[in-house]
Amino acid sequence: MNLRLEKISKSYGSVHVLKEITFGLKPGIYGLLGANGSGKTTLFRIICGLLQADNGQVLFNNQDIKEQAENFRSVLGFLPQDFNYYPDFSGLKFMLYIAALKGLNSRAAKKRCIELLDFVGLGDVKNKKIRQYSGGMKQRLGIAQTLINDPEIMILDEPTVGLDPKERVRFRKLLSNLSRDRIIILSTHIVSDVESVADEILILKDGILQTRGTAYDLVSEIKGQVWECLVSPNEADKLENRFLISNRRNDSGGVILKIVSTQRPTPTANQVPPTLEDLYLYYFREGGQDYDETNTI
Repeated sequence: MNLRLEKISKSYGSVHVLKEITFGLKPGIYGLLGANGSGKTTLFRIICGLLQADNGQVLFNNQDIKEQAENFRSVLGFLPQDFNYYPDFSGLKFMLYIAALKGLNSRAAKKRCIELLDFVGLGDVKNKKIRQYSGGMKQRLGIAQTLINDPEIMILDEPTVGLDPKERVRFRKLLSNLSRDRIIILSTHIVSDVESVADEILILKDGILQTRGTAYDLVSEIKGQVWECLVSPNEADKLENRFLISNRRNDSGGVILKIVSTQRPTPTANQVPPTLEDLYLYYFREGGQDYDETNTI
């Protein structure tokens, strides 16, 4: 099984949202990292056949999805960023409704829906109205409805937004259990979620696929460029105007800054191992700003 994008481009007027995006995927979990407005949702809608690309192809098992539209829909599960549900439906009633839309017969549908609600940890609340569900429970219901047709490809657009840390951990475990024989692509700007669960990460910026690789491979790009230093509050403010700061915390002796820089930012700065969050900030620094690294303090 494979999914491949070949030179996908999309524009709205003079705005180029996607620019010749090309990559291939096999079973596993892939994290699509990008700032808001980087083109993630547009790319997902094109993969799902909900939006037409200006140029390029989406290939499933080496065949254009336009030439196998019905077959591709049957193997696809999509959780959009704004997951819509009927608040007065119970979880089970909603699942049965989705099953009916996907053409499952009623006897098979009920068995399948109950199994899936159990799988995502909602079996005990399947008869509760959805408006009584927490944010995490609604997201798990969203995952359950994408699984009704036992999809080979799952597209999840910002699935952990609004979840508390405990729910996000549970969500990541759920995805790991699903990934053994599926292609799962999730987009997010919550770096820790991608770092924890993705087999491979793709970074999308300004409509261009900047790079891809494992978290370990990607952070190697800025190895030797991440520093920590203890400075006074006044020095910290000056450094923030000149360098890319990935973390700032107060200490009894002053302020500890974590800085991404090709040069040692202060005489007392020490190199520390880079993280994916450091890399994210490096790629998506405000306005693409280039920081002045010509002098140190």
